[in-house]
Amino acid sequence: MTASVSPPLLSIVVPLYNEEQNIEPLYQRLKAALSPLDLRHELILVDNGSRDHTLAILKQLASLDPCVTYLTLSRNFGHQGGLVAGLEHARGEVVVSLDGDLQHPPEFIPSMIAQWRLGFDVVYTLKRDDRSISFLRKQTNILFYRLMSRLSGLNITVGQSDFRLMNRAALDAMLALPERTRFLRGLAQWIGFRQIGLEFQVERRHAGNSKYRFKDLVNFAINGIFSFSILPLRLFTLIGSGVSLLALGYAAYNLLITWYKQFMDIPTVAGYPTLSVGIFFLGGVQLIGIGLLGEYLGKVYDEVKQRPTYILRERSTPREAPEERPA
Repeated sequence: MTASVSPPLLSIVVPLYNEEQNIEPLYQRLKAALSPLDLRHELILVDNGSRDHTLAILKQLASLDPCVTYLTLSRNFGHQGGLVAGLEHARGEVVVSLDGDLQHPPEFIPSMIAQWRLGFDVVYTLKRDDRSISFLRKQTNILFYRLMSRLSGLNITVGQSDFRLMNRAALDAMLALPERTRFLRGLAQWIGFRQIGLEFQVERRHAGNSKYRFKDLVNFAINGIFSFSILPLRLFTLIGSGVSLLALGYAAYNLLITWYKQFMDIPTVAGYPTLSVGIFFLGGVQLIGIGLLGEYLGKVYDEVKQRPTYILRERSTPREAPEERPA
């Protein structure tokens, strides 16, 4: 008699911050999308320091469904911190991460699983048309991803998100990286493995407002750029060299003009405007350069402190996810 082999375990990781209105529809759509798959599954729902009833709803779901595991963090550790918490607690052979506002459609997960079955280790997603953001924000995103790709040398294409599938080998390789401040979209590309991108249609947020403010986006962009490239420092070395050459050329020009005026007995006037412009220009260049050095030094300081990416306050006891096969 042949022993039955359990299907692989699929982990779904969802970071949540004040998403009480979205949890129930998200749960229902996830269960409906996963039921046809020949996979066991677990839902790891991370309460990232929410101040509404998010945690209470997660506890209720966990009490009713053995496939649900909730984590609650001691405070809000940012989107990447909540995501890392869920990924580190995922037990599956394959792991899918997505946002909890339903802009990442759960119905797209079977398409990602199909690519995994074809042998891809990482399936990342590309937003086809995000109508929920303004034209200015869209252009800013395009500029960021192009700049990020140029600076880092990674293939970080426009429209990538944290809606991603990773198999166990790729996920373990990414989580083994020791850095504390993590730009997961870059790290998922950096580790290599066999990867493929799929386009999906972004949906509108189901309820509530986006928790990503402009300053959060700026910090996200800065972390991404400074975590993967020292090219800004090299650029300022080139800028400094160029300014020095211009200064030497201007000094030689002034010397020749002065000799010429003395030879022709032409009175000379002190160049106060030139002097002031030169001082302010060089001072500005130096301050920008010092600011760049400060950013890199700050990153080193954060890494040296070795503070954890998140602090776990409470979690449910994970139970064995039941076998789930198509009807």
